[in-house]
Amino acid sequence: MVAYIIGFILIIIALIITGLIFRKIIYDRVDKLEAWKLDIMNRNVTAELQRVKALRLAGETQEKFESWKDNWDRILTQELPDIEEYLFDAEDAADRFRVPTANRILEAAEKILNDTEKVIENMYSELDDLLDSEKQSRKIAEEVVPHIRSLRNLLLQDLYAYGAAEARFEEEINKCQLKLEHFYYETEQGNYYEAHQIITNLQQELNDLEERLETFPAIYRQCKVELPDQIHQLKNGIEQMKADGYQIEHHNFQKELRDLEEQLSVYVTRIEEQDDQTVFDFVATIDERISEIYHILEEESKARNYVDKHLQNFEKLIEEVVDEFKLTDEEVTELQKTYYLEGSDLELYENLEKWIHQLERQHMKIKQDLADEQQTYTALKDELETNYQDLQKLKEVHQEFKEQISTIRKDEIEAKEKITVLKRDLFEVNRHIEKSNLPGIPSFIWNQMDDASEKCERVLEKLAEEPLDMGQVSHCLNEATSSVETLIKQTETMMEQAYLIERIIQYANRYRSQYPVLSARLSEAEKLFRECQYEQSLEIASESLEEVEPGALRRLEVKINVKIPS
Repeated sequence: MVAYIIGFILIIIALIITGLIFRKIIYDRVDKLEAWKLDIMNRNVTAELQRVKALRLAGETQEKFESWKDNWDRILTQELPDIEEYLFDAEDAADRFRVPTANRILEAAEKILNDTEKVIENMYSELDDLLDSEKQSRKIAEEVVPHIRSLRNLLLQDLYAYGAAEARFEEEINKCQLKLEHFYYETEQGNYYEAHQIITNLQQELNDLEERLETFPAIYRQCKVELPDQIHQLKNGIEQMKADGYQIEHHNFQKELRDLEEQLSVYVTRIEEQDDQTVFDFVATIDERISEIYHILEEESKARNYVDKHLQNFEKLIEEVVDEFKLTDEEVTELQKTYYLEGSDLELYENLEKWIHQLERQHMKIKQDLADEQQTYTALKDELETNYQDLQKLKEVHQEFKEQISTIRKDEIEAKEKITVLKRDLFEVNRHIEKSNLPGIPSFIWNQMDDASEKCERVLEKLAEEPLDMGQVSHCLNEATSSVETLIKQTETMMEQAYLIERIIQYANRYRSQYPVLSARLSEAEKLFRECQYEQSLEIASESLEEVEPGALRRLEVKINVKIPS
């Protein structure tokens, strides 16, 4: 029971201590808000607001000042006293340990103080904006006044450069002067924000007007004087070129230039009456087009000089090519009596002839067009240049053809020389066989010799034919060459085999008495040797010796410097 009483007493004490702590917190917040309130009350807001009296208190400035004054009076007479009541009520609630109620009251008081701070800050900001606006407007006005004067002087210094547009520029300057006076009026009325907007816009308008005043004389002079003069000179130049025989009517330049003159006249009137920025693009387009026409005419003049200079020279070159081809034609006719020409050679020859005739026709067409005066020199120049290129290519192909037919005789001479060499090789092979002292010659050697002889005779027959077909000659010559080479290789192989057999048997004879089997094998090899079967004889003899004395064949090979087949 005592424990319960003690516990209850401790709980009561804890609650009292907690309540005292929360009350102390409330008192601290009350003191903080009280100090904040006193700080606001002691601020010299009235003195700050008096700065506006440096301006003219009228219009919107008077309204602003009255609004700021009313806001500050309301803060001093209503909102701050209300704060005092809130703080008193919060302390009373804290004394009664009504902590939640005290917190709600203090939050409401703090919100009022925050709103008051924002109102004061907004008043200061508006005041600074107003004073800065007046200061900036005054500074801009000091620049605008001489600016208007300088623009008026710029216009008056050279009225001729502006032509009829002088009146509208003068009117714009007068309007700017009226806007400046309106600025002063709004300033006198205390409407500094409105005045600032007017003077700022006016400054931008003056800058734009100055740029247009500076650029107008040049573009006006181009439209009224320079471009019309250029067009006039260009028209005269075109007429002179026509009189000199240039065929340029199809370009229709005269009508185009008349249209440009009319458009220029329209633009001159337009820019005299109003500002039109499209004139700059229009002038650039005309200037570019005039340059293009000059370029076309210049190219036409260059083309005429080219045609006058190269036409006769081309005619001379054509005649030279025709004369050269006549010689080639005679040579081909003569060759066809003796030689057979391939279809591709004859086709190339015929194409060359057609090509020359075509160039002659094209050349005559250029001369006719020049005489008829129906074609521009530029077109004639292009045709002449193309003909020059074709002529050069024709000469190259003609030269290749001449070299090609000249090789026919050269091929014939080479074929005769080569068949002579082949016949001599056959004779040497036959003589070598006869001097070999072999027991006989295998039939395949005689067969190969007959084949080589027949093919050599076939080449001689082809060389004797008229007309001579060098394609057939080359084919037969290749066959004869291959056959003779095969004969030489087979003969050399046979000679080497026979020589090796003799050396191997001579070397192996030392073992005959000791090895009966070896003796029998050697006898068999000798029999095959006498029967002209040299390859089989060599195989048996070499295998027999190697069985008795391994490595003997290799040593024998080195000694006689002949490779023994493995």
